[in-house]
Amino acid sequence: VQLQASGGGLVQAGGSLRLSCAASGHSFSRYVMGWFRQAPGKEREFVTAVSWSGGSTYYPDSVKGRFTISRDNAKNTVYLQMNSLKPEDTAVYYCAASHRSFGRAVVVDSEYEYWGQGTLVTVSS
Repeated sequence: VQLQASGGGLVQAGGSLRLSCAASGHSFSRYVMGWFRQAPGKEREFVTAVSWSGGSTYYPDSVKGRFTISRDNAKNTVYLQMNSLKPEDTAVYYCAASHRSFGRAVVVDSEYEYWGQGTLVTVSS
């Protein structure tokens, strides 16, 4: 499967952005989808993930209550709605797809087989 992330940009602190990740290929609905981010000089960080059906999601404390992941399997697309953005959210955001079942391992980037190219989100203070 090929993934194409979009929707990044420059936003002021407190603002919102919606990222999209369009997938091409087969059986999108069979993949767990995740978002990761990488800030300059830092390691890649898990942001969120959603199960095949969209019924299960997981967020670390750093984004819980501010970010929402969703998916539309009919459109082969996963979304990341980001609200109340902070300067520390500045990073390149990557979407990723995994054949694994939805569980604790969704936070581990090596569990994902396919990656999009990334989209830059810059939050100004």
